[in-house]
Amino acid sequence: MRKSFLSILVFFSFVMGINAQNIVKGIVTDSDSENPLEGVLVSIVNTPTTETTGANGVFTIKNIPNGSYILEIKLVGYETQNFPIDLFGKTVDLGTILLYKDFSEDQDLSLITITDDELNDDASAADNIAGLLQATRDIYLRTAAFEFSSSFFRIKGLDSGNGKVLINGIEMNKLFDGRAQWSNWGGLNDVLRNQEFSNGLAPSNFTFGGVLGSTNIDTRASQQRSGTRISYSSSNRSYVHRVMATHSTGMLESGWAFTFSGSRRAGLEGFNEGTSYNAYSLFASIEKKLGENHSINLTSIFTPNRRGKSSPNTQEVFDLKGIEYNDYWGYLNGRKINSRIKEVVEPIIMLNHYWDISENTSLNTNVGYQFGKIGNSRIDFNGGANPSPTYYQYLPSFEVRRGDLAEAYLSQQRFQNDGQLDWNRIFDANVTNASNNANNAYVLYEDRNDDKQLSVNTILNAAINDNITLNAKLEYRALRSHSFAEVIDLLGGNGYLDINPFAATPDKKQNNLLNPNRVVGVGDTFRYNFRLNSDVVGAFTQAQFKYNKVDFYGALNVSKTTHQREGLYQNGRFENNSLGKSKKLDFTNYGVKAGLTYKITGRHLIDFNAGYMTQAPTIRNSFSNSRENNATVDNLQSEKVLSTDLSYIIRSPIITSRLTGYYTNISDATEISFYFADGVGGDNTAFVQEILSGIERQHIGLELGIEAQITPTIKLKGAASIGQFTYANNPNLYLTSDVADNGGFDSDFRSKDYVSNLENYKLASGPQNAYSVGFEYRDPDYWWIGATTNFFSNIYVDVAPLNRSSNFFEDADGLPFNDYDPVLARELLQQEKFDNYMVVNLMGGKSWRIGDKFISVFATVNNLFGEEYKSGGFEQGRNANFRQLRDDKALETPVFGNRYWYGRGATYFLNVNLRF
Repeated sequence: MRKSFLSILVFFSFVMGINAQNIVKGIVTDSDSENPLEGVLVSIVNTPTTETTGANGVFTIKNIPNGSYILEIKLVGYETQNFPIDLFGKTVDLGTILLYKDFSEDQDLSLITITDDELNDDASAADNIAGLLQATRDIYLRTAAFEFSSSFFRIKGLDSGNGKVLINGIEMNKLFDGRAQWSNWGGLNDVLRNQEFSNGLAPSNFTFGGVLGSTNIDTRASQQRSGTRISYSSSNRSYVHRVMATHSTGMLESGWAFTFSGSRRAGLEGFNEGTSYNAYSLFASIEKKLGENHSINLTSIFTPNRRGKSSPNTQEVFDLKGIEYNDYWGYLNGRKINSRIKEVVEPIIMLNHYWDISENTSLNTNVGYQFGKIGNSRIDFNGGANPSPTYYQYLPSFEVRRGDLAEAYLSQQRFQNDGQLDWNRIFDANVTNASNNANNAYVLYEDRNDDKQLSVNTILNAAINDNITLNAKLEYRALRSHSFAEVIDLLGGNGYLDINPFAATPDKKQNNLLNPNRVVGVGDTFRYNFRLNSDVVGAFTQAQFKYNKVDFYGALNVSKTTHQREGLYQNGRFENNSLGKSKKLDFTNYGVKAGLTYKITGRHLIDFNAGYMTQAPTIRNSFSNSRENNATVDNLQSEKVLSTDLSYIIRSPIITSRLTGYYTNISDATEISFYFADGVGGDNTAFVQEILSGIERQHIGLELGIEAQITPTIKLKGAASIGQFTYANNPNLYLTSDVADNGGFDSDFRSKDYVSNLENYKLASGPQNAYSVGFEYRDPDYWWIGATTNFFSNIYVDVAPLNRSSNFFEDADGLPFNDYDPVLARELLQQEKFDNYMVVNLMGGKSWRIGDKFISVFATVNNLFGEEYKSGGFEQGRNANFRQLRDDKALETPVFGNRYWYGRGATYFLNVNLRF
């Protein structure tokens, strides 16, 4: 018994170390002024031990377990210093430590703008990695952010909703679709530098997180770098010019701290034609220190922005007009006017209370309120022809299909010589109607979402002892959303009739039976009008354990989510299911995760994480056609997510590397799509809502990042992502419809249940394989240059699920088409794989110090050789059965071919900074 007790005692002494005698101390100063630096974070890497220097720059860390460690000294705006230390019952005095200004900071701040350029309706991939730019020094993740983002690369092939974005501990992911909307704080690069990023399932002090981890942006005024920064940027990507200015006081002797920032981004046209850009950004953060243990911080963010959209096009259109072509604009009075403008005006106000209960325990309580609007404009035409210049009946392929080659040639000439939206014809049609006392043929309107969201939470962080840390959080979020269409321009006419002309009878044509045949003008609501309410209550708790050889953690999350729709119009096509409140959807969810890091040595680590969580479906995927009725998705369930990863990490003075293998399975997912389909239930044509449910997706892959400091000035770097992202089952599918243009079925149509045979089809998640190699040269005289070569492969088009169901081969009687050919069908349904491509990027910069002022210049050239490549695309759902698809694909140029997005050609970004 005595021997067993002694063995256990020896074992615990080995694991936990003898730490009473180990002390590390030093003084941190500015390398230029030699003044002590306050607020420097000093930490023992891979342990919870941290300390912040005071006004005298001094730090002293005590009670460190025996062992070999890396001491990290970090301050925003300075180069991070790392010192290897060996502790075995002694005091290590590092003396005076000089921190050097980090001129690469300007590079990172500029590159945030590059990713912000990508933020549009289809840029979930860019959203996916925007937060990585300042939040991590992991070479793989930074390569994904800097080099892969322009190719719509997705980390692990996952949607950005699988990562959480927080500002001051408040989650910013939208309840509508689960994604963070980065444009709500775009153009504020200077004040977004303080970020804490948790990769994947790794623990965070602020949230349970998602499979892609979490990013917390700290805008606390006292944590901002004091001083003033003024910068100017020029680019040909989205905006052309940007001017930004920031001033921060740091914490004053009076106990106040202030930070203010503002920017202006503008451009008449980016890389794609007609994509105007107009954005303002304003930021203020004010902190008041209340005694030794309490601080209150008020943050306000206001970033109104308007961006012209660009269109996905078929190969026929690209061949005729090139990759810069955009069909949404046309000339009006000599100016390019885009009909599809996205406008976001959603101010954010936050009040944060910081309470240091004790030296080892803190409580952070936060209240956030976001309100405003998101508008997406477009043209409606219930009394005129489709105004889109790429409407299929205006293109040469349509005339070829009809056998009229002469008209096909004329169509080609018209499109190549012009091919833009004809604003003059639209105005002429409306003016003519007005002169005849008729209603508008066309109207410019905006799809509006006016949201009000309140978020309240409290976060507890407590260091129980030198080895154990507890984190806990309680939160509540409430969304009150109002969605409607609003007329913004009558385009020369007198009024627009609020009906759906495709419906079969006068009653069904009415968008609102409470006010039939209403003629609307500028500022009026029409088409649809409803509210969405959502509430989320959640809690999470986490324990982190850190010892000499092993770190591990465990976390638990629970939440309750409710969604409800309230219709304000009685839609004629859904007379009994559109007005009033829907049933309330209620979901209870949970998540568990755990992980372990084994330190082979101080420089070699093995890291393992695993988690299982359920996630409530978003509002977007809960109501099958929320604009017109209260119908919810049949058998709606929470998503189930199982994820695990294993990493081998090297951290040496010369080589830093991480190799990770991962597996993620997402089941019971739902997707809703809207499109016109020919060949539904035999030969019907209708605008349908396609509800795909019970989806299972599988993500398997490897991530590698490696960085080698070959000499003090030359660094080599490389990264690779090898993935396989597929549908893992055959999900369920059904269709609903509000109109049918040939009377084939009623407006309350619901199809029979189909099975969509998607198993083993590839997910359209950007390049599934991506590789990068490059170098950096940093001269001691503060100039640097770098280059990377990036290779992308295994990019697939998004397939149409209805075509993989029995609807594809069944006639109206439910029997197979008598001319159905299974061999030809397999060929028609082959998933398109895009060509591999390579992109070369250059970057460089130079910095000067003039007295107490710093000037820096930074520039990048992306896609140096102008490589043309498809970055994404989707099959059009128009050809919904075998006969339709066969006849279309038999043409040299299909009428309803796949639609694509192309990457940008050669682009540049230039930034000039002045700091003082």
